[in-house]
Amino acid sequence: MRIIITLLSKEFKQIFRNRFMLPVIFVVPVIQMIVLTYAASLEMKDIKMAVVDQELSQASRLLVSKFSGSPFFRIELNTNSYEEALRLLKRDGADVILHIQHGFEKRLYSEKETDLQLVVNAINATEAGLVYAYCTRIVSGYNNQIRTEWFAMESGGGGMTSLEIIPKLWYNPQLDYKIYMFSGILVIIVTLIGMMLTALNLVREKEMGTTEQINVTPIRKYQFIIAKLLPFWVIALFELAFGLLVGRLLYDLPMVGNLGLLFLFACVYLFVVLGFGLFLSTISHTQQQMMFIAFFFMITFILMSGVFTPVESMPDWAQRVNLLNPAAYFMKVIRMILLKGSEFRDISREFFSLLLYAVLILSLAVTNYRKTT
Repeated sequence: MRIIITLLSKEFKQIFRNRFMLPVIFVVPVIQMIVLTYAASLEMKDIKMAVVDQELSQASRLLVSKFSGSPFFRIELNTNSYEEALRLLKRDGADVILHIQHGFEKRLYSEKETDLQLVVNAINATEAGLVYAYCTRIVSGYNNQIRTEWFAMESGGGGMTSLEIIPKLWYNPQLDYKIYMFSGILVIIVTLIGMMLTALNLVREKEMGTTEQINVTPIRKYQFIIAKLLPFWVIALFELAFGLLVGRLLYDLPMVGNLGLLFLFACVYLFVVLGFGLFLSTISHTQQQMMFIAFFFMITFILMSGVFTPVESMPDWAQRVNLLNPAAYFMKVIRMILLKGSEFRDISREFFSLLLYAVLILSLAVTNYRKTT
């Protein structure tokens, strides 16, 4: 035990003396939490719209006013030429074209239905989906207003009832994307600290030749590995606590659930991440090699973790592959605990899965480390 404490003291001193390590641990995460939370927005504003109104009737002007009065749309062009609007769309001067054809109001009154064309620039599929959803919401509101006010007046108000829908959203009532994204960014930062710095530190020792020197000392391998992993385990937990504080102060991050449960899960998760870092260090001979390998794993873990898109929307084969992604477990659990207030029984499956994962990956990493050193 005395040897482990001595090695831990040495490791902490070495970390805090490293000019590269300190900014990575304390400065970079703060910048990422502030910048990325706003940059990774799931909300669109200033959608550029070209309006082709070939009707110029009361009904068409009412519909156009719905879009011009929305905070999400900015009308760049108002014309009666569809070709002119299409040229603007091709020049990337518009994101969507609203095309109201001749006879719009006449068909609306006589047939109780009419055609409306929306042409959306779908180069960016995510952006196109959001633009279409916003347009559909406005058109639906316009449709409800027409049916309620105009057609009800024609029939004298008989048989026409107004149905008002009042939505109630749970866990994130204001649909604040910053709350949703911040928890995901925090998971990524904790993962980077645990995996990358652990692997870099061990590979750096290998490059400097100090690993061979330690191997000829009476220090046992388990003592050396514990001393190498434990400091970054503590630092990653500190980053999690610091991140939660930043989220609370800057974004009013809700903390509905038990923070002790969150840190308990994070402790197990970090053993998995540290195990990955140790494993990457055993199969890498230089820091450059390690960075390339770690880049592959980190990109895969992050993009499949559910930080941007729900895991449930992925294909079945991708969801099965995602069972090997530790970040997906923590991404789900941190949102469940903070936003939903989930208890241990709600996350027990993820907890015990990660516990088994930690045992397996640490065993593999330690075994491989003994073979290669």
